[in-house]
Amino acid sequence: MSRFTDSLFPSAINLIRLDHTHVLATFHQYEVDSRPTVKRGLVNTACTALEVHAQLEEEIFYPAVRAVADNEAIRKSVPEHDEMRRLIGRLRAMEPTDAEYDSVFMELMRDVLHHVADEETVLLPEAERLIPDRLNELGAAMTRRRLELVVPRSGEIAGNMARAMPGSTVALLGVAVSGACLAAWFGKRSRRSWQIRSGT
Repeated sequence: MSRFTDSLFPSAINLIRLDHTHVLATFHQYEVDSRPTVKRGLVNTACTALEVHAQLEEEIFYPAVRAVADNEAIRKSVPEHDEMRRLIGRLRAMEPTDAEYDSVFMELMRDVLHHVADEETVLLPEAERLIPDRLNELGAAMTRRRLELVVPRSGEIAGNMARAMPGSTVALLGVAVSGACLAAWFGKRSRRSWQIRSGT
């Protein structure tokens, strides 16, 4: 792709920060006393996002940074991803009702918070300083690769997001959709009645 088309995509830095925000927002919705299906939906949503995020960084972003910098944050990033994958594997093999489910998820999120802090305070500023002219190109590559990784899992991702919603949110969405459908139906009836009365 050209520099112009690459510039239409978010920069790699912005994509990484958005991923961090998404995972942390999902984590902040997790409550120990939630229903098991809600817990499973939140955990699977966070885990899938982390898996995709790690793969994008390892395939595209880290090699670009390694080409111009060598620091502790970049050296320990892949081993931290490996530990994250180990904990994700444990969570995927467990049921939300298992006694250790909450503590394993909390351990995963502690590791993620530490990793995010290193990236946000060391790795991303270094990339902004050393390869500013490549960040949109990397963002474009990461966006294309994300689609390749996510599209085959879209059903799984949608199911997890639906499970992650508390019952009150699902009910509220149902009411909103029903209300919109009724409003559209009544709007059509009113227009038809008006057309009949006015002879148009």
